[in-house]
Amino acid sequence: MNKILLTILLALAMPLCSQAHSSDLNTLLEQLDETIEHSNLYVAKRTHQITLLQHKLKLTRDLAKRYEVNFELFKAYKPFINDSAISYLNRCIQLAKQLKEPSKEVLCKSLLALRCSNTGMYNESLYILKDVNPAGTDNRAKGTYYFALAHVYGEITYYTHIQEVKEQYGHKASQYQQLMYQVMPHDDNDYMQSRELDALNAHQYKTSMQINDKWLKLVKKGSYPYALVTLYRYLEYKAQNDTTNMMRWLVESVITDVRNGVMDQGSMWEMANQLLVQGDVDRAYKYISFTSDCASKFGSRQRLSQISPLLASIADKYKAERETYYQHLRFAISVISIMALLLLIFLFYVNRQRTNLSEARDNLAKSYSRLSVLNKKMSSVNDQLQDSNAALSGLNQQLKDANRVKEEYVGRFMRLCSVYIDKLDQLRKIVNKRVKNRQYAELYDMTRPQEFKEAELTELYAYFDSAFLHLFPNFLEEFNALLKPEEKIEMPENGQLNTSIRIFALIRLGIDDSSKIAEFLHYSVNTIYNYRARMKNGALNRDEFEQRVKKIGLQ
Repeated sequence: MNKILLTILLALAMPLCSQAHSSDLNTLLEQLDETIEHSNLYVAKRTHQITLLQHKLKLTRDLAKRYEVNFELFKAYKPFINDSAISYLNRCIQLAKQLKEPSKEVLCKSLLALRCSNTGMYNESLYILKDVNPAGTDNRAKGTYYFALAHVYGEITYYTHIQEVKEQYGHKASQYQQLMYQVMPHDDNDYMQSRELDALNAHQYKTSMQINDKWLKLVKKGSYPYALVTLYRYLEYKAQNDTTNMMRWLVESVITDVRNGVMDQGSMWEMANQLLVQGDVDRAYKYISFTSDCASKFGSRQRLSQISPLLASIADKYKAERETYYQHLRFAISVISIMALLLLIFLFYVNRQRTNLSEARDNLAKSYSRLSVLNKKMSSVNDQLQDSNAALSGLNQQLKDANRVKEEYVGRFMRLCSVYIDKLDQLRKIVNKRVKNRQYAELYDMTRPQEFKEAELTELYAYFDSAFLHLFPNFLEEFNALLKPEEKIEMPENGQLNTSIRIFALIRLGIDDSSKIAEFLHYSVNTIYNYRARMKNGALNRDEFEQRVKKIGLQ
């Protein structure tokens, strides 16, 4: 009896637990959505920190201190823009050579190789490491050197399809990893990451979780390393099929990345993948689009290659949904067409009845004129005619009401048909064009509910202006510095850019094709050309004007 009661209670509790889990996940995702909406603020914060470091670097003359500031700039750019991180690492290498500190030189070269292997540049990574000699360096430098070798060989082992290469490079990766364990400080993030990953791959979940617990205590909550630890904690719970905790820690990792202005969004890619598996296509598309934009800014071809298959899967999902939508639309059009045909038949019948009743009224009027002469003799007949006249009046009133209802419904129907026909024709043209060009993402954005075009454009431009001025707060000052005094442009009080500035803002962002600028700003190509020509004519150096615009904001 007790077993039966327990079974019933468990059966009743399972739906409640499922609902609670779904509610908690929605709350976490809403928090993530809000964080993404403010991502520009976090990027601006990181950009500001970088600007301060760059200013500090300009004022620093001591070589040792210049090395430290350059290394800080590398760490700031490491999750932000890969090319810039590599650039500052190269500066650190040169300064380490001048300082004659081999440990720093080996450390920076190893980190440079890691930058390459992390973004899919394996040949470049091996080329850098080939000339590194860790002899006589400190444990951190040696550990990083061995970790870089283990990482690049491990990546090649994972991605190669040649069995002989897989075995050879896998053995090398294992050898260098063991060497790294011997010298790397045990509280180093790379050491902890490797240890936990080894335990996970060996299905030693208790050991791997213990390592993660220890690692979690070593990092500051909300920091960039914290996002990596929480991502691995997600992997721990995923391996144990604990969906509640795994999604909680994955959201924690993603939010931490966004709040740190991170462009290398590995956690967000995993989140989009999980949501696609769960059937939340809209959020999956939103997150993978955000990740794709970040990856493009970061400059990682490996991350983009991971994103592309997921984007294709989402596109297939949307295509299936579009097919279902079109089936429903065709069914609705068929129903409307049938209703229109029935309405036309009804109108024909009503008009026919009106004609018959009109003729009947005329005949009755003539009969009434004749019968009035015989009124005294045929009072009983007159009473009957009066009753008939009253009945006919009622019918006439009914016809008037029917006519009024008909006009109302005809008007509503015609407007409805007109709206549907216009929308359908517009949708057909646009959808055919987008499908033909495989522009599935644009198709999705277009088919979502929208306000009027001008309001959308105004909002788009306002968003663009705000985002651009966040990225380049001194753009207008530097832009005016390229112009003759009489051609300088004043910033509007509302903080929005005018058309001329907006065109050159796009050029600053790398969009210098007039046709693409015209498409974005909804002007003709000739208009864009005229704006560009006019601004060139007002420049101090016409020939180099646009090239200097592209360099605005660069240190």
